[in-house]
Amino acid sequence: MITFLWPLAFLALPLPYLVRYLAKPVDPGLSGALRVPFFQTLFGSSSTGAGNENRSVWKLAFMSVVWVLLVTAVARPALVGPEVPLPVQGRDLMMAIDLSGSMAEQDFSIGGQPTTRLGVVKETADAFIESRKGDRIGLVLFSDRAYLQAPLTFDRDAVRALLDEAQVGLTGQQTAIGDAIAISLKRLKDRPENGRVLVLLTDGANNAGVMDPLKATELARELGIKIYTIGVGAEALAVNTAYGQRMVNPSHDLDETTLEMIAEQTGGRYFRATNVDGLAEIYRGIDRLEPVSGEPIHIRPEVALYYWPAGAALVLTGLFCLFLLMPNVLPRRNVYVGG
Repeated sequence: MITFLWPLAFLALPLPYLVRYLAKPVDPGLSGALRVPFFQTLFGSSSTGAGNENRSVWKLAFMSVVWVLLVTAVARPALVGPEVPLPVQGRDLMMAIDLSGSMAEQDFSIGGQPTTRLGVVKETADAFIESRKGDRIGLVLFSDRAYLQAPLTFDRDAVRALLDEAQVGLTGQQTAIGDAIAISLKRLKDRPENGRVLVLLTDGANNAGVMDPLKATELARELGIKIYTIGVGAEALAVNTAYGQRMVNPSHDLDETTLEMIAEQTGGRYFRATNVDGLAEIYRGIDRLEPVSGEPIHIRPEVALYYWPAGAALVLTGLFCLFLLMPNVLPRRNVYVGG
């Protein structure tokens, strides 16, 4: 769609005619006028007649068209395209997900079917990532060691796909919580200070890696990075034994004390997820605590077109000058005198 960015410029269209009819005429009796020897050649004969009147009409038409083109150029015509989203400066949010062997424990259920902890985490985290429109999302996976799976990006679909491909025990069976925090901090530390968040989810205690979780927490506090921790796993599970069915605690390895300290020292919160609904509610709670910065801004790309009327005015001005320098450009009527 073509639009004009300065449409008020068209108010100048009648300006030459207003000047022509409102300005005071020049006194023909004034002396001292500059004499130009080639004036007659430039503007033609001073005698009146149908030929000169015809040339005057052409002059007026040329000048009018040139003026309209110049005013159109000043009005800044532009070709405006469809709306495209421009992401806003949102939060930088890293997610650290535990892939240790215990994440294969089937103490959750969906629709009455036993489900692994990682399966539930994938499903609930997928909805959480999808809701973070306008934020950069990154993904760290950890077990014996931690590694960056997805750098901070606006491409939420790519992060969701990478999380969906994660498998229990991908890099071992143990839990390197400290290393996961350290890897996440490395990616967050150079980002703008406001809105740097780490969501760490685990079902165990730190028993691998080189970085102590509390040392990593101290560094996060110094950097001003907030950490939300989630302990996942059911509190009771019925198992069959030789003496019949008995209840056990499948989350006995979960180090809630450390997770609470990590969250408290960085200004975040610790959450406990014992079932699917609870984990989904935790993500909704984080959404409320760290609301998205807003939908992407939509803009319409513009392509400037002012040079087209400006160029046409230049070409017509050149033709107009040639027109003035060629008195015989228009055919004249031959006058025969009878004898």
